[in-house]
Amino acid sequence: MKKNFVTDFMRCGASGWCMECMWTGMDSIFFHKDRQLSCRTSVWMFPIYGMAACFSPMCKKLGKHNSFIRGTIYMLCIYATEYTTGSLLKKWDACPWDYSKSKWNYRGLIRFDYAPAWFFAGLFYEKLLGRV
Repeated sequence: MKKNFVTDFMRCGASGWCMECMWTGMDSIFFHKDRQLSCRTSVWMFPIYGMAACFSPMCKKLGKHNSFIRGTIYMLCIYATEYTTGSLLKKWDACPWDYSKSKWNYRGLIRFDYAPAWFFAGLFYEKLLGRV
């Protein structure tokens, strides 16, 4: 079956939502002692994560490179997307995240200590898209 952008967008959006629920749920138990593993996300996050479908053509071109190079490029793309979408949503007072309390933040929109998470998320999306 031939894949298309809409299908990839939906898969990436849903997967991103699930990863965010796991991430924020783990944060709730480890940092807030919340045994219910309460998670937090926003409907805005679905299309933001869905944009990982745009990795598809890049995955094909990067396929010959090692995973460190591929993961780093994906991580930088995720940071660029997070910063751009966060800036736009902030203008409408609709940005669902605020990292300004983190030591490693830039303008409250990105956190540099999340680099490993975005590195592996990029490689996960590459596999999800079935391009490597």
